Amino acid sequence: MSTKQIQQPEKQAQANGSVTRVPSLDLQAQFAGIRDEVMAAITRVMESQHFILGSEVASLEKEIADFVDCNFAVGCASGSDALLLALMAFDIGPGDEVITTPFTFGATAGSILRLGARVVFVDIQAETYNLDPEKLEAAITPRTRAIMPVHLFGLPADMSSILEIARRHNLPVIEDAAQAIGAKYRGKSTGGLGDVGCFSFFPSKNLGAAGDGGMVVTNDSRIAERVKILRHHGSPKKYQYELLGMNSRLDALQAAILRVKLKYLPEWTAARQRNARRYGSLFSEYGIANIAQLPKSPDDYAHVYNQYVIRTPERDGLKTALARKEIMTEIYYPSPLHVQPAFLSPSYQNGDFPNAESACEQVLALPVYPELTEGQQRLVVENIAAFLVPKQLSREGARNA
Repeated sequence: MSTKQIQQPEKQAQANGSVTRVPSLDLQAQFAGIRDEVMAAITRVMESQHFILGSEVASLEKEIADFVDCNFAVGCASGSDALLLALMAFDIGPGDEVITTPFTFGATAGSILRLGARVVFVDIQAETYNLDPEKLEAAITPRTRAIMPVHLFGLPADMSSILEIARRHNLPVIEDAAQAIGAKYRGKSTGGLGDVGCFSFFPSKNLGAAGDGGMVVTNDSRIAERVKILRHHGSPKKYQYELLGMNSRLDALQAAILRVKLKYLPEWTAARQRNARRYGSLFSEYGIANIAQLPKSPDDYAHVYNQYVIRTPERDGLKTALARKEIMTEIYYPSPLHVQPAFLSPSYQNGDFPNAESACEQVLALPVYPELTEGQQRLVVENIAAFLVPKQLSREGARNA
């Protein structure tokens, strides 16, 4: 890469179609392509005046179950509630322990603590950011009641190893697949690999609603029926309460919108995967593929890139430099859960999970949404190179001095 290219990315961007800014996500662009279908779905629900559960939700549940190759799917109010309902379906409560990762969104651990159970953290793999199976078995105790791996950023966790350990100890596996709908592990869909899978339809997800929404999927009819009862105040019939449940019903409006979007999800997934490949090519073209760690995906995994996360010790400075050029990035996640006030435990302290802690200091999510153009991606990589290459040269000069 020439010095001119490094120092003047704006001029290069202008030559590539006058691209001057890149949002981290562009839901308006997505909506523009499906507006008529979405508005027709909304009108259908409004004219029916049936807003809670009903035929729209039932149809979405069947379509999601088919999409992830599971026998049952149960809609709920959010991805967070999906995790909570799954744990409740297994009667997890005070005195129990559930194993998960400290490098994830707060709802993962929060769902465990809300039931009075104890969160047991296991460190992540440095390259995949997912729970490290080699550290899993040592965390199991007589009080362990479940394992909750996270398919972070859209990359499946190493489920064969996790499931082997879980089966050996007779433990259910609850997949936090909030970021991973459509992802595949050795040909099988995330969500259907363990005993229960939990999806989020938060607007920024690959399949996003116009608000909150979630789904629990399973091949176990007993668990599916319990989740249905639990999401509806624990009531299988009106004013009859068999379980201590909650109000976590999926809105018909959200279900109708999601049914429209689900038809496009394979196309959008392919676009995210194309954009990920293009980033790899551009990082190589600009000579920075070895300066910033790029996402890794084993050959028999299908990564769906809810986030495209790079890693560099220069993360904070890079984020600031990109923001000055109106290139928006995000940090998932700036602090591991075991040191957050809501999850503090006398059992854990800084240094206990070095891979998670290091990732929190270095990861940066680049825009990867389906509508992202080649010109926008080139602008992103040009500006990353403009920031990182001089710093790399400076470090090399200091080492050689």
